[in-house]
Amino acid sequence: MIGLAMMMLVSAVIGSVVVAAAKSPAGPPTPTSTPPAAAPATPTKTPLPTKYVVLTFDDGPDATYTPMVLDILAKYDAKATFFEVGQNVRKHPELTKRVHEAGHSVQNHTWTHADLRLLGAAAFRQQITSTDQAIRAQIGSTPACLRPPYGGVNPAVRQRAKALGKDLVVWTVDSRDWTKPGTAAIVQRVLKNVHSGSVILMHDGGGNRTQTVAALPTILKALKAQGYGFRVLTC
Repeated sequence: MIGLAMMMLVSAVIGSVVVAAAKSPAGPPTPTSTPPAAAPATPTKTPLPTKYVVLTFDDGPDATYTPMVLDILAKYDAKATFFEVGQNVRKHPELTKRVHEAGHSVQNHTWTHADLRLLGAAAFRQQITSTDQAIRAQIGSTPACLRPPYGGVNPAVRQRAKALGKDLVVWTVDSRDWTKPGTAAIVQRVLKNVHSGSVILMHDGGGNRTQTVAALPTILKALKAQGYGFRVLTC
């Protein structure tokens, strides 16, 4: 009898332990060896050069000279602003798109290269908005800069440009390449007058720009050797 009672007591104790173990809460999960994902790196922007020039090209796009200018700019890692004539954009839309996709700025230079000082309000608006539309179709945004042909500015031009949301942009260094003075003269005019912040006027359209294309590598090499960087205009 005593042996039977003892066996019953041991069985009861073992049963209690099993039940208690089943009811006890689960412990913390076993840590894995996989480290947590790293936070994404914050993208950094290339700082703008503190010593810089603004290269600008007018009257394009041109099927012959614009691609040449783009190739030279790419070779020297230089960016520029192209003030394009709307009717030329209509003729060569793929070039406007190429200029934009290469990281350059495309801005408004009127539809027909008209002297804005000689136009009435309606004609002025037509020159600008038609060009905006043609450029926007290729780059997806509307130019905010307007370069008046011939640098022609008066109070009416200023007022009308402002009403259309445009900033007027002229230049501080004129290469006068449109006069075809020779490659050496174009180079000399630019390098003699340049300083930090200069807006340099050259042309990739509107006529034979062979001399401009020939002068551009020398200009870019000299500017880079003097420590200049290149900025673009977006207004």
